[in-house]
Amino acid sequence: MNQSQDDTRVPRQNSLPSLHDVHSINAAELMARIESYEGREKKGVSDVRRTFCLFVTFDLLFIALLWIIELNVNGGIAKSLENEVLHYNYYYSFFDIFLLSVFRFSVLILAYAACLLHHWWAVAFTTAVTSVFLLVKVILSKLFSQGAFGYVLPIISFILPWIETWFMDFKVLPQEAEENNRLLMVQDASERAALIPHGQPSDGQFYSPPESEAGSDEDEESPEEIEDIAEPAV
Repeated sequence: MNQSQDDTRVPRQNSLPSLHDVHSINAAELMARIESYEGREKKGVSDVRRTFCLFVTFDLLFIALLWIIELNVNGGIAKSLENEVLHYNYYYSFFDIFLLSVFRFSVLILAYAACLLHHWWAVAFTTAVTSVFLLVKVILSKLFSQGAFGYVLPIISFILPWIETWFMDFKVLPQEAEENNRLLMVQDASERAALIPHGQPSDGQFYSPPESEAGSDEDEESPEEIEDIAEPAV
């Protein structure tokens, strides 16, 4: 009977995972996560920041496209360039709106793509400068007499910087901060896991047999004792 109990204990003990196996699995998962985060860090620019830089580039190209269309509508590109650039007039020219988009592109790409700035002050500065300049120009200039572009270019130039500010403040910076926190947590967990000895046993490695009823072993009598009791005394 004892031999059968020992036989049943052996597969149960073998079925229990050891701490070394669990530790190796956790270490492998941690290393995989660390490598994934390190791979992102090696890229230099995160995906969400790259999207922001792409939108800033779109801002420049879209304003440039609208300005070129406006130049072509008003008597041809060459003649309009001469009137708006060489003979620049603050009250009638759209050239300064194009230069404003070049200013936004230069500052934002330099700050968030080249210098990898993790603050909102650069986009806030470009948005503030753009907003003040356009408000003053709309009030003082005679753009509305230039047709539909007198409305379209100032409005589009006013909306795009505020979209850039919202995207940087509510998308780029929070997501990058969350990724950095995850990386720190994974690195901290990997350092703690490295401190655990590989050969140290845990409670899971020891098998505790189920408790038997109290007094059951004492109450059981072997066949030899039963035969001794059954034999009459000589």
